[in-house]
Amino acid sequence: QVQLVESGGGMVQVGGSLRLSCTASGSIRSINVMGWFRQAPGKERENVARINENHYTSYNEDVKGRFTISRDKNTVFLQMNNLKSEDTGVYYCNLRDVYDNTKYWGQGTQVTVSS
Repeated sequence: QVQLVESGGGMVQVGGSLRLSCTASGSIRSINVMGWFRQAPGKERENVARINENHYTSYNEDVKGRFTISRDKNTVFLQMNNLKSEDTGVYYCNLRDVYDNTKYWGQGTQVTVSS
């Protein structure tokens, strides 16, 4: 089993910045992908950014140039700059075990961007 613990959410004004962190613990295998998803009220959960064990990254087009994902071993970070009101939502940390495609989720952290 893998546990994910997130931190760093909060409320910020449009144009502001926040940094999310997520630490994974437990039975983590060496080849995995960590990432962040978000879910706005009334919408489906969507991928925001991903990073694999070799630090290869991918981003949702809506956040490119504003968000940066990074990782240090089993901790993943999401630096969010120039936040927009549409970035508001619950942000979930995710770890995917590439060996068997098992996905693990954190409990979620609220990000609110106010105008």
